[in-house]
Amino acid sequence: METTEDLLLDGRVRLIQPKTGYRAAVDPVLLAASVPAREGERAVDLGCGAGAVFACLAGRVAGVEVIGVERDPAMADLARRALDLNGFTGRIETADLTDLPATWEAGRIDHVVANPPYLPSDRADPSPDAGRAAAGVEAGADLADWMAAARRCLRHKGTVTVVHRADRLDDILSALSRGFGSVVVFPLFPKAGRDAGRVLVRAVRGGRAPLRLAPGLVLHEADGAYTAAAEAILRGAPLDL
Repeated sequence: METTEDLLLDGRVRLIQPKTGYRAAVDPVLLAASVPAREGERAVDLGCGAGAVFACLAGRVAGVEVIGVERDPAMADLARRALDLNGFTGRIETADLTDLPATWEAGRIDHVVANPPYLPSDRADPSPDAGRAAAGVEAGADLADWMAAARRCLRHKGTVTVVHRADRLDDILSALSRGFGSVVVFPLFPKAGRDAGRVLVRAVRGGRAPLRLAPGLVLHEADGAYTAAAEAILRGAPLDL
């Protein structure tokens, strides 16, 4: 696998990722920025790939322990290299999330993050590139499986945060209906006046507050440049849902 070394968060985070195929874009950075983690807490990144999400989280919040779960051994190796390159505390588990035992980190995790594949197999036209196909199309695990894995390892009042397509919000909310509450839906608008293409969704294990629809974030100006708010997040500012 040919790789490149890339910089995120204004150069504070180093990431090794495939030269071709799936490569980290804006979504993982926004996801990491929205996690309400604090020093000394533990976070699990389900389906971590090369580690963009956990690397941005650990690069923003010092002292967070990160645990990546990745089924592809080659990508898991890149994630381990990200840990080493940046000096982060944590480990990478090479495993399919559906194979994690019920006792795996049971009730010990403060935050779970996930960027699941965006499309079910019956709605997708998979990319001929295996890496892009694996990142974009569900195979063997649906959203309910992802949220079940998050629920098992989270402590009471721990959070799960996902980034996904806006047109799958109903599937996300259904997957969160067991064991989660205090849901926040945060739309991501490509430009002002346009429909949201992505959503950030956060839920609390055992939460009881009603669902809240947040104002969201406009990512681009009319000329295609990032808005000031989006640019600040890409450089390392937190995103308050």
